[in-house]
This record gives sequence, C-alpha cells and structure tokens, in this order.
Amino acid sequence: MRHEPSGRHYLPASLQDRAIRILLVGCGGNGAQMLMGLASLDAALRAISSRSLDVVTVDDDIVTEANLGRQPFYRCDVGHSKARTLTERINLAHGLAWQAVHGRAPDAIGLDDADILITCVDTASARRAIGAVLPQAYRAPAYWMDLGNRASDGQYLIGCPRPAQKAGRLPTVLEYFPELADDTLPDDDAPSCSVAEALERQSLFVNRVVASHALALLFDLLGRGSIGHAGAFINLASGQAVPIPLPHSRAAIKATDIGV
Repeated sequence: MRHEPSGRHYLPASLQDRAIRILLVGCGGNGAQMLMGLASLDAALRAISSRSLDVVTVDDDIVTEANLGRQPFYRCDVGHSKARTLTERINLAHGLAWQAVHGRAPDAIGLDDADILITCVDTASARRAIGAVLPQAYRAPAYWMDLGNRASDGQYLIGCPRPAQKAGRLPTVLEYFPELADDTLPDDDAPSCSVAEALERQSLFVNRVVASHALALLFDLLGRGSIGHAGAFINLASGQAVPIPLPHSRAAIKATDIGV
C-alpha cells in the first residue's frame, strides 16, 4: 500500500480487479442508507472497472413504527428483520445475491471473509466490542469505516485495523477517538416510541447526508483508487462539512466534540 507525498491514500493492489467483500454491521438510520447506497456503488463499479461488491449485512433489530419516515422502511415492514428486509429488497431490485444475518454483532459476524468492515452502530460500547474482536480474526479486514451521528451532526471515518500494516496505514475510529475506550461512559441508546419522538432525537435527513458523504469516499477509494481525506464531520444545522485529514497532517480531534 502506498502513502505518497501528494497527501493521498491509495487502494492496495490486493483489492484491485476483483470483487470487494463488505461486512455491514447495523441496518438502522445510517446502516440502511449505506446499504441502499452500496447497491448504487456496486452498479457504478461494474460499469467503470472489473470490481463489484459482495455484501453481508448484520443486525438483530426489527422494524418498528418509530423507524418509518427517517429510515427507508414501509408500514408493511413493521415487525420484520431490518437486515433481511432491506437486503432481500435490494437483491430483488438489482439482481444481486447479497446475504443478511439477523443477529447481534460481534457474535454473528465473520470478519475473516471481509475486505471492508462498515459499522453503523448506536453506541461506544458496540464499537468497543467490535474493536475487541478484530485482533482475534485470522485475517482482519483491510479497512474499517465507521459512521455515527447525533441529532443534527455526524461523522464518518475510514481506518486500517491490521496493526502489522505500516505504510499508508490509517488509524481506526478507536485510535482517532481513544476516549471511546472508556467503558465507564454511559451509552445513549434509548429507543424512540414514535416517529415524532424519533425526529426529536435525530434530524430527518442526518443519516442520509452522513451516509452519502461516506459512500462518496468509498467511491473515490474503490472507483478512483485513492482518497485525500479519511472522513469528515458534518453539521446540518450550520451547513458545514469539515474533512478529517490523513494521518500525516491531521490535528488532534476529540470524539466528545462530534458525538461518536
């Protein structure tokens, strides 16, 4: 993997000219939008390169009425598995054979088969649990992309979880934000009981915006072969998007500033 003075990070040769295996953990607000966008990314990669995406989704949650409106579900989906519902819908629409697992990460995930891990989880404890599993994998993913958000702001970040990887390695979310390792901090994961309450807790389009930016970064990496930043902070209230620089030029950033 190259890391050149131009300030760009380059896709490793091992991920070029073949299908990219993606493990998506979480099919809620950010995860559902990511999954739908990955179908578009797959179509684009097939059109411009020899690459495609092979996606496995993992989520143990079911669709509730509070999810309607902010997440891409319909009333007929209420009571059904989020992961299976969305994956089956995408497979039918795009002629794909992506897989869905109704289960809790990290128990239900197979990291050994993934090239890119994408986490769209609600809590720091979920990130810690996934981070704890990564060193135990026989072959950790080349990349770990994490998405998170609060009411009207969010962030996304891509890192390289293989510790032996030196040249061009990008720190993971747990390395960028070491305060996430503090297991004494309480998680804010209270469920919403209605659409109105859900919209009080999170802006209607915050997930769509964060996911769109993250997907654009993935397209640059997989479709164009390189990226010039590792992620970004996005604030819908102020209209600002602040990129997270690559390691050689990044400034110190605290997770408490952006609510991961």
